[in-house]
Amino acid sequence: MTADQIVTRFAPSPTGYLHIGGARTALFNWLYARGRGGRFLLRIEDTDRARSSEAATQAIFDGLSWLGLDWDGEPVSQAANAARHVEVAHRMVDAGRAYRCFATQDEIEASREAARTEGRSTLFQSPWRDADPATHPDAPSVIRLKTPRDGTTVIADAVQGEVRTRNDQLDDMVLLRSDGTPTYMLAVVVDDHDMGVTHVIRGDDHLNNAARQAQIYDAMAWPHPVWAHIPLIHGADGKKLSKRHGALGVEEYAEMGFPAQALRNYLARLGWSHGDDEFFEDVQAREWFDLDGIGRAPARLDLKKLENLSGQHLSAMTDDEVLAATLDWNDRVGGAPIDRAALARAIPLVKEASRTLPQLLDRARFVLAERPILPDEKAAKALDPDGRELLAELTPHLRNASWSRDVLEAVVGDLAQSRGLGLGKIAGPLRAAIAGRTATPSVFDMMIVLGPDETLARISDAAERDAAD
Repeated sequence: MTADQIVTRFAPSPTGYLHIGGARTALFNWLYARGRGGRFLLRIEDTDRARSSEAATQAIFDGLSWLGLDWDGEPVSQAANAARHVEVAHRMVDAGRAYRCFATQDEIEASREAARTEGRSTLFQSPWRDADPATHPDAPSVIRLKTPRDGTTVIADAVQGEVRTRNDQLDDMVLLRSDGTPTYMLAVVVDDHDMGVTHVIRGDDHLNNAARQAQIYDAMAWPHPVWAHIPLIHGADGKKLSKRHGALGVEEYAEMGFPAQALRNYLARLGWSHGDDEFFEDVQAREWFDLDGIGRAPARLDLKKLENLSGQHLSAMTDDEVLAATLDWNDRVGGAPIDRAALARAIPLVKEASRTLPQLLDRARFVLAERPILPDEKAAKALDPDGRELLAELTPHLRNASWSRDVLEAVVGDLAQSRGLGLGKIAGPLRAAIAGRTATPSVFDMMIVLGPDETLARISDAAERDAAD
């Protein structure tokens, strides 16, 4: 790794699914690194052993992989680095930048209660901060950081601007608990430093942590990373995203049938902009993405915009890409087996009018259905005696026609003209016979995709069945 290479990271806690907000954070880190020839790292913050699970960790891996966000090297386990975290805490003690505190929880609470009674700050001021180690008792202790008592800690944030925190508003935070385990604050800083992270791009719910973490960097004389705290995602009502707003996990969006590239595009625009550009692909996103394009206001989730982008991406994808994405979605939701070759024939016909993969598959059902085609209630109305008569009259003309769209349109048009009918009067029974539905792609397009044998067989099935009814 070169000295000036950019390194970003995504560091989720494995306590559930990959949240849509976490996915956007991962995407921003991925775009920033990939667009600059840097490295994008993955760290699983699994120090909370009670809430962490292998299943949740795998869900994160699966979610990132589906979304197309590849990471460099092996994922790092924060829990596996505990010995290193402890080592750093002891180094700070040895350097006089941290100290052992033997105050019990009862003593801490009593101190705070006294401060409340006297109207003073309830920040705990440990009596052990400057104690001579020779006076230390043989008792459990924590290790606390010696936070500066005066002055200001300044975070030069690439998104939020300069954020200043008075040091007298921060207590001496715990670095190691009394059982010797490291706290989250310490572990994050040590891991980011050891991983060579140059840019910490994360949700602004971590902004309050930045001042405390900056003080650990200072205590170790380590250079600060570039901080960039991005606003959270809110629902359409402007409130913090929750289950009441709908899907929260990446896998839910995958199951809803949005192509991964569409979700990447949408998430990139959720809080970041490049002029008025709405639709773009990965190459452009990597080229354009920069921290100064991130706004400070919370982004609002809008599924209609996502659906619109999804439709644009389906149109822009190659037929093979759409086929692969549709089959992957069908497997994901446990759908019935699909005739790959048949679906491939229909994709050019249905992808332009589809916004999601299940919508596309539904429009392609005509080519996947097996004879006899059973019309739904609405389509069956087109197969009344008049409709059956039209199909019977049309059939010999179709048998003798060359199977091209222009010829098929001419054959049906000639019959309509000879009967003094509009084209729809014949297209309705044809659609019902061929697809069994009233909402379908063009009748002539379906006939081309199905071919003469299957088309004529379906027409015959419809006429014979209805005649028998």
